[in-house]
Formats: sequence, C-alpha cells, structure tokens
Amino acid sequence: MYPFVRLIKDMAIARNAPELPILGVHVSHHRCWPQDIDVFIEMNNGRILTILDLGRTVLAKRVGLLTALKERKWGLTMAGVSVRYRKRIRPFVKFRTMSRAVGWDDKFFYLEQSIWIDNECAVQALYRSAVTDKNGIVRPRQLFDHIGYEGDRPVLPEWAQNWIDADQTRPWPPEVTPDTAS
Repeated sequence: MYPFVRLIKDMAIARNAPELPILGVHVSHHRCWPQDIDVFIEMNNGRILTILDLGRTVLAKRVGLLTALKERKWGLTMAGVSVRYRKRIRPFVKFRTMSRAVGWDDKFFYLEQSIWIDNECAVQALYRSAVTDKNGIVRPRQLFDHIGYEGDRPVLPEWAQNWIDADQTRPWPPEVTPDTAS
C-alpha cells in the first residue's frame, strides 16, 4: 500500500519550508518501519523506490512544479531509473533522503536521489522524468515558460550523460516478448 501517512506528513512539513530553486536540494527524514521490510529483515527495494517517490513529490512542490501541473492540468511520469543499493536499511533505522534535479534535455528532466544513514550513502538513484499532457510529453522549455524560469540549462554530470547514452543502446521493445517466451 502507498504510504499516504508519510506523504501527508512530508507535505505538511514542506508547507512551511521555503521554496527551492529549480536545481535546489530537498532533504526529508524517515525511519524504516516494520511494514517497510522484506523477508531478509531489511527495507524492501520496492519500498525504497516509494520513499524516493515521496522525496520527488515534495521536491516538485517546493520548486513550484506541482502548482504548474495543477494550473495546466499536466501530469508527471517516470521514464526510467538506474538504482544503486549499497547499504541495507534495517528496521527502525533513521535515514534521510536527498532529492534534486541535475538537469534536463529537450524532452526529459533528470533527478538524482539518495538515501543516507548518518554520513553513509545507502542508495543512489538517477531518474528520467517527464511532464505530460493529453497529447504526450510537455517539453521542459514549455514548463519553464509557464513558471517564468529563464535560467540556462545546466550541463548534465558526466555520469548522468553516460547513463542516458548507454540507455539509448538498449533495444525497445525488449528482445524477449510474450510471443517469443516459452
């Protein structure tokens, strides 16, 4: 089940938080609860992605994106992710997430998120995201025109650009399809 209580808590906290610039960093604090764990007594990888979803939602609020989405009846979708899991998150452990946009291209936004236990990174993810309307993808420039952002597009970090380039070599649709599987 989606953690609506956590979302409500995070949005309530963000209500009093200052707005962030487009490339600002949102930090949120959490704890691993028993409903978050899997059979290996650690936070389930699916729950980790859901916790990161909460961070992106509040980041979107703090940079003004949620207001623009509501005004224009736009949506927000994920178009890809690469995740590194490096440290187990055990029950009752406190951790924090950090969420930020690292840049965009003509079509997508790229977001970096990480989970930290004290000063040790447990998880890092790079997401490809898009704003959408009934006709498909809304280009970042159209969004920025709506919210009044006139800044330059940052150069994507090399590691992010490498992921984008590598992902372009992946076959689509996948080579194994329902009619080729036995």
